[in-house]
Amino acid sequence: MNPNDQNFTHVREGQPTMVDITGKSANRRTAVAEARMELGAEIIARFQNNDLQGPKGPVFQTAIIAGTMAVKKTSELIPFCHPLPVENCEFQIIPNETGVAIRCEVSTTGKTGVEMEAMTGASVAALTVYDMCKAMNKAIRIHDLRLISKTGGKSGDFHA
Repeated sequence: MNPNDQNFTHVREGQPTMVDITGKSANRRTAVAEARMELGAEIIARFQNNDLQGPKGPVFQTAIIAGTMAVKKTSELIPFCHPLPVENCEFQIIPNETGVAIRCEVSTTGKTGVEMEAMTGASVAALTVYDMCKAMNKAIRIHDLRLISKTGGKSGDFHA
């Protein structure tokens, strides 16, 4: 199929391109993404004061720092993402019986949404947890990376 025959948003005259947001108006935009992790009983036993102490140090604190850094660098990682002035980035680490859910909420006032920033933040935070815990269990699973909600923008609000 010829890309010229499609209505792709990131293809113009058969070539990949960023979407032109020049004519869009800036408004408040927020997105929440989540990644789930299965850590294993031996790791869950190390939870202390809402953090996980691993051989490399405080796991969740490190994951939040890495996730925040990833949010700010999303446009450098995903080819057609516009660089955005991130106004807020918050993480929640939500323990459950087999592991954790990592939620990343990102907001800005701008012409394009922050869904990719939230997804990138949640995924890099989860990868950081894996990296910091892999010596204790290499069978850790990261799964169900998804957008939980988004507000603002032309397409309207979304809630999973």
